[in-house]
Amino acid sequence: MREMPEVTNLADKMENQLPAELVNFMRVAGGIATKQGQSLYLVGGVVRDLLLGKANFDLDLVTEGNAIELAQQLAEIKLGKMTAHPQFNTAKIKWSKWSVDLATARAESYAKPGALPTVKPSSIESDLSRRDFTINTMAICLNLNRYGELIDLYGGRDDLERRLIRILHERSFIDDATRIWRGVRYEQRLDFQMERNTLELLRRDTPMLDTISGDRIRYELECVFQEQEPEKVLRRAEELNVLQRLHPWLRGNSWLADKFKAARKRASPGLPPFGLYIALLAYHLSNEQSEHLISYLRLSKAVAQIVRDTAYIKTKLKVLATPELSRSSIYRLLHSYSSPAIIANLLASESPVACQHIEIFLSELRYVKSVLNGNDLIRMGVPAGPYIKEILQRLHQARLDRKVTSKQGEEELVKEWIAI
Repeated sequence: MREMPEVTNLADKMENQLPAELVNFMRVAGGIATKQGQSLYLVGGVVRDLLLGKANFDLDLVTEGNAIELAQQLAEIKLGKMTAHPQFNTAKIKWSKWSVDLATARAESYAKPGALPTVKPSSIESDLSRRDFTINTMAICLNLNRYGELIDLYGGRDDLERRLIRILHERSFIDDATRIWRGVRYEQRLDFQMERNTLELLRRDTPMLDTISGDRIRYELECVFQEQEPEKVLRRAEELNVLQRLHPWLRGNSWLADKFKAARKRASPGLPPFGLYIALLAYHLSNEQSEHLISYLRLSKAVAQIVRDTAYIKTKLKVLATPELSRSSIYRLLHSYSSPAIIANLLASESPVACQHIEIFLSELRYVKSVLNGNDLIRMGVPAGPYIKEILQRLHQARLDRKVTSKQGEEELVKEWIAI
C-alpha cells in the first residue's frame, strides 16, 4: 500500500466526462450519505476510465454503511426501481436509461483456491484491497466535504500512467484464477502490458484455472466476446497457455482473427452473438472435442446447438460447393440449422461456390414461402390427409426453384397434380 503524496480531486473530470444525470445522482447520494454519517465512494472501472479519458457510465458505489437502505432512499428520489440482494449487501437502482450498483464495503476471504469468497462488512480500505488489479483499486469520495477526492492506496494512477497491469498480492491468481482472464482482457483492451512480476505469477498460476467452475469461465469468455476486438484477447491467451485450458486444441491465431473481423462486419450495428463467436472458436474441433467444450463451459441449450449445427453444416460444405446445385437443394441442406451456425460456415468455408450458395439461402431462400395453405388446397379438391403436406412441400420447392411466382401459378400447378 502506498501513501498518496497529495490530494487529487477529480470533481471537474466527473462533471466534464459523465452525463449530467449521473453527476447529479452522485451529488444527491453523497449528500444523503453525509447527513447519515456514512462514507460513500465511486469505485472501480469508472474511476480508471475517468483518468484515461474513456467513456464509462457503469457506476459502482460503495458505502461504509448500509447499501440497501441508501439505495431505497435514492430509488424513491429518482422514482426508480430498486432490486436488493441482502445476502451480498448489494442493490441496483434503475431509472430512465440509467442504472447504478451500490454495495456495502466488504472484506473477503477464500476457504480454498477457486472458491467463491466469504464476505463481511468492512472499510473502504479493505474493500479496495480485495480487488483484482491496481488500476481497479481507485475510488472517489462522494461525501460533500470531500467530493471528488481520489483515494489511491495501491499506486493505481502510477500504473495507469506506466500502462501496466499489476496484481495486488502474490496469491491473487491462486485465490481467484478468473483474474487471469480479466488481466489478459484489460491488457489487450487498454493496450497495456502485464507488469513483470504479475506476468511471472500468471504463468505460474495458470493451472489454477482448473479450480474454477465452467460457469465462471464461461462468464469470463462472454466478457471477452463483449470486447471490440476479442481476437486480440484470445491471441494473447494462447500465447500465455490460458486459452488451452478451455481445450488443448483451441487457437487464437490469424485465421480466427480474420473470421471474427468478418463476423463483426455482418453483425453491424452491434456485436455478433456469443454463439457465433464460440462457433468460430470451436470450428476446427472434432465432434467429440466440441462436446467436451460444451460440457465444460455448461453452454446453454441454444448456444450448444449452434456449436453442433456448425459441425453438421461443415460436413455438407462439399455438397454445397456443387455449382449446379438447385435452389431447393440449397434450402433443404440448410433450413433446419440456426442462423449463427450457417453464418459461421459462410465465414469459414474456403469454397466460393459454397459461400455463394449460403449467401443465397441467407438473403433469399429462407424467406420464400408458398401462398396457398392447407385450407386452400381442400377447397380446390385435394383430399384431407398426408397428401396435403406433400402438395405444400412441392409448392414450396416450386417457389424456391422459381417454377412458379404467383398465387395463380400455384393454383395451376395444384390443378395439374390433382388431374394426374
